[in-house]
Amino acid sequence: MADLAERLVDLSHVIEDGMTTYKGLPGPHICDFWSRALSAEFYDDGATFQIGRIDMVANTGTYLDAPFHRFEEGADLAALALEQLARLPGVVVRSEGPAIGPELFDGLDVRGKAVLVHTGWDRHWRTEAYQSGHPFLTEAAARLLVEGGAKLVGIDSHNIDDTARRARPVHTALLGAGILICEHMTNLGALPDEGFRFYAMPPKVARMGTFPVRAFAAIS
Repeated sequence: MADLAERLVDLSHVIEDGMTTYKGLPGPHICDFWSRALSAEFYDDGATFQIGRIDMVANTGTYLDAPFHRFEEGADLAALALEQLARLPGVVVRSEGPAIGPELFDGLDVRGKAVLVHTGWDRHWRTEAYQSGHPFLTEAAARLLVEGGAKLVGIDSHNIDDTARRARPVHTALLGAGILICEHMTNLGALPDEGFRFYAMPPKVARMGTFPVRAFAAIS
């Protein structure tokens, strides 16, 4: 039974029609497939319904990366166990970067945990500044998290890798070890350094490696 004393903290951005998450990728198109006005003619009691339609790329808003995002033979969203996505003990580390190295995680017990990197970069969300010069993890930091047995790594920045480079060593290291990634998070400043459980639940979609999530923390 859930602890009624828990406080829930939303860590996801709102997805809106036409917004830009990642420059160069199309924004979502959100519209009615079946409008309330259209539905009214099918009911005699005044009931109306809206059935929405959304056309978007998977990398929209706050999203989760599964191994399939990087590796053709990696686990897709449908293959993820609930234990990888829910009730993860969480820890927060804080750095403005830009390059976040292994020293930030020295002495930190990350085994089996969601490690959330609070940079404050979410303050630039939906602005041109968000797209470049953002904080990121170094390859050495990623390897330390792999060796430490982290279960998930999240960041409130544009990308967990340095997008100024034509390489993605952090995605390669983490997803290659089966460690999930949550990017474009927000509100990490509202979390304590520890003492919470983390949740990030995508739909169970086969042959997709990324999808938006409603990420949140439950603080005891």
